[in-house]
Amino acid sequence: MKTNWLAALFLAFGFSHVAQAKEFVVSYDGFYDRLKVIEKGEFEFARVNFYVVDIATLAPCTIASGKIITEKTEAPLAYTEQAKLLLPFDKQLDKDKAVVVLEPKNSQHNCQLKFQIEAEHFDSSHLTPSHLFQLHTEFDELLADLSGFFVSKLMHFLLPEQKGVVIEFSKPVTFSHEQIQCEDTVCKFSIDSTWQESTMKLLSSNDRANIVTVKPWIEK
Repeated sequence: MKTNWLAALFLAFGFSHVAQAKEFVVSYDGFYDRLKVIEKGEFEFARVNFYVVDIATLAPCTIASGKIITEKTEAPLAYTEQAKLLLPFDKQLDKDKAVVVLEPKNSQHNCQLKFQIEAEHFDSSHLTPSHLFQLHTEFDELLADLSGFFVSKLMHFLLPEQKGVVIEFSKPVTFSHEQIQCEDTVCKFSIDSTWQESTMKLLSSNDRANIVTVKPWIEK
């Protein structure tokens, strides 16, 4: 049931577009609605980001070019090598019914747009239980806000269970905490209310690993 809910949420966000063509076009308003949730919320770390990925492998679909166009204007679209779209939060683009036009480098790829809830500006100095509890709470609130009133309030039982956060490091690290499980460079932090007040540093100063990504740990 929860897996079906995630699929429904994905479709509701308008990111079911799949393309195997020279270029494909997506309405800007779906992005704007998600970015507006971030702007209205009080999130220090949690963000929702947008990527172009291969439909089968979820590997990045390298972008050859991109632009945002309206009936009267055209502007280049910023993106990264990992096919992350760096979209502006622009009310006028929403009003002008802007569209995002993307051209993958490999026109034979089946590419799709996906959204990803993840953390920004969260580095190894934030690896304390209290900061992780804050991030866990932000992820939970953001997921509820993105799901909308109908699901978060009236059908909350459909929401997937968020157990904590998943952090990928630049190299393998070790933790002695019983609620942290690591495999190679990826660690899962099972977070509860006991983490809220603790400022103990979890990562030894001898471990000089950088944080690569931080995402919510969703139990599907």
